[in-house]
Amino acid sequence: MKRTFLEAMIHRRTFYTISNHSPITVKEIEAIINEAVLHVPSAYNSQTTRVVLLLGKSHLKLWKIVEEALKEVMKGKSFDATKAKIDNCFACGYGTILFFEDQAVVEKLQKTFPTYKDNFPIWSQHTAGMHQFAIWTMLEDAGLGASLQHYNPLIDKAVAETWSLPEEWKLIAQMPFGTPIAEPGGKEFESLAKRVKVFK
Repeated sequence: MKRTFLEAMIHRRTFYTISNHSPITVKEIEAIINEAVLHVPSAYNSQTTRVVLLLGKSHLKLWKIVEEALKEVMKGKSFDATKAKIDNCFACGYGTILFFEDQAVVEKLQKTFPTYKDNFPIWSQHTAGMHQFAIWTMLEDAGLGASLQHYNPLIDKAVAETWSLPEEWKLIAQMPFGTPIAEPGGKEFESLAKRVKVFK
């Protein structure tokens, strides 16, 4: 859509009402992910983020895993409402992106730079957040709507086993996406005077 970075950032929203269609090809979706993974910064250039793209049956399988995990811990009407949200906001999409952080890399950095040992897990989370924001914004700019979900750690083991992922990969978030079929809800903003301070 050739927006400026600021325009793309402003347009990025949480979309729950999505369809299982995409205005761009799978190859273009892969390119968005690849560019973000290559160019998003990380502490010490550690490149800890790992990304898995789930499409088709794999996408549906993920949300079945989520549903089964939640069924174990929820009862009655509360689960019915949750199942409806899974079916109508996440599983109904075109795909899901899974975000992981490689703990083997984090632990190696902790051993190599013991002075900052306690900071590396925090910096890893910073890197994860930047990847999520970058990919989310680029997907939206390409005409896709997405939301960010956190069903970990309930689904961690099943996800790792289903897709034979390394045990060192720690699941951070899930991003279902698809073509938006309704506008996002309203968004309120706290006063910038409370959130930003400038000293001269």
